[in-house]
Amino acid sequence: MPNITIPQFGELLRPLLSQVPASAYPGFLARLERSAAARYRGWAEAIPEHADGLLACAGREDEIADRIEAILPVPEEHEELVSVLLPDTIAVYYEAFSAYTPWEQLAIQADAEKQGSAAWPNLIPAFPEHQDELNALSKLELESGDYLDALLADEAA
Repeated sequence: MPNITIPQFGELLRPLLSQVPASAYPGFLARLERSAAARYRGWAEAIPEHADGLLACAGREDEIADRIEAILPVPEEHEELVSVLLPDTIAVYYEAFSAYTPWEQLAIQADAEKQGSAAWPNLIPAFPEHQDELNALSKLELESGDYLDALLADEAA
């Protein structure tokens, strides 16, 4: 695989994420998880021989979003702001992948899953009553990252 530049997504998205109020942040991240699920579905179409595994990753992204939206949804008073910021945030995220092939994009996503796994435990100080759930979501992120790492290793062999 050629030299791939893997961004630090937190830094890349910080100008937009910093505008999200703390109470809306988990719900905003849940919506980003849904966009990642859509990406996985696209990769499943592009690499059909691995569709089952990629669709399982999409399912984990949707599960994360469902679980967060159940406990920490976007408060109504922040819904309009979140709706304005979300498309731009998704566009910046997608742009980080745009110059690469689907396989190269999976390498970036594998790293993004590891980066994303830290986001949920980082919310524990603000939402300590949800510590167990936030840690569980981190594990789901890592499952997808581990799957992608194994898939990429098999492809490289």
